[in-house]
Amino acid sequence: MVDLDAKVVEVSEKYLPEWGGQSVLTDPRFELVIGDAYGYLLKTEEMFDVVIMDISDPIEAGPGVMLYTKEFYEHAVTRLNPNGVFVTQGGTAESIPSAVVKVHDIDPSCFAPIYNTLKAVFHCVVPYTTHIPSFGGDWGFIMAFNDDGNPATDQERAWKIPDEDAVNALVHKQITGGSDALKFYDGTTHLRMFALTKPLRNYMAQDERIMTRENPIFMY
Repeated sequence: MVDLDAKVVEVSEKYLPEWGGQSVLTDPRFELVIGDAYGYLLKTEEMFDVVIMDISDPIEAGPGVMLYTKEFYEHAVTRLNPNGVFVTQGGTAESIPSAVVKVHDIDPSCFAPIYNTLKAVFHCVVPYTTHIPSFGGDWGFIMAFNDDGNPATDQERAWKIPDEDAVNALVHKQITGGSDALKFYDGTTHLRMFALTKPLRNYMAQDERIMTRENPIFMY
């Protein structure tokens, strides 16, 4: 885990023990790096099976803007092992998008631009959403990976409409305690997360913006 702010880690360990606390920090598989994730990934020679970007929104003068650009995603590909997966948070993704609100000619939505940018780099890109109570709405996430020889549409469809029993079987196989250890996720929930509503799909289809170093798109 690479985090810019050591204080956030310290406070989380103290006040969010249900997230793991010392049992995570002392796990021999865990390595904590306090620093800039952008700089870390540009410099590291390490290869990864999965890269998960749970980072600040792309706001002007924010610390995470360059982590959403086409150039960064192109570099991220070089740090992934074969069949590696890249995941990023994607900002608000309401099931019924509000009318586009323009502030100084800036569209505050970034879910579609992030999707478009990943699509320009990765062979398979799958958006999904879930409700985040503390955010007061639906939030977007996007998973991207390169092909294994099968058509991209087939691979993306496999994630969007898997067999519910197959997902539940994987949970029991991979998660200690099986489904009883999880409060939210199961096969049915998986289908809901990957089934974007018609209004959201239509909104994304109309958006052609791509985020680059020279032309970043700010959420607000």
